[in-house]
Amino acid sequence: MIIPVTAVFAAVIALLMLFLAWRVTTFRRKFKAGMGDAGDHDFEVAIRAHANLVEYAPIALILMAIGELNGVSALSVYVVGMLFVVGRLLHAWGFTRSRGGYALSRMIGVLFTWLSILIMAGLLLLNVAQVSL
Repeated sequence: MIIPVTAVFAAVIALLMLFLAWRVTTFRRKFKAGMGDAGDHDFEVAIRAHANLVEYAPIALILMAIGELNGVSALSVYVVGMLFVVGRLLHAWGFTRSRGGYALSRMIGVLFTWLSILIMAGLLLLNVAQVSL
């Protein structure tokens, strides 16, 4: 396998994404709504919790895969991947529990998500600088 570390995190994120999509689907069936949120606040929250993961997961996984392919240490990729997964779990939980309002877990989740992307981007830039010099 070429990028086994990223593969682990892609699988975990895919499972979280499916869970959040399932929540949206249950609301769609309940309200018989193929599109939109039927004016229901909890339905809107479920849609946004899923969409928020969909917005951040691709860039995080792409950065991890490029890092792994370019020789960033597996330990570094694991640490960044764990930070991202924990961040996404905290965000989804806090966002859902607060019904889209303020929640400390949501804010920590956002911080962990942004940090994981920032750290991985930094690791890639360091990796490129080391290889180029």
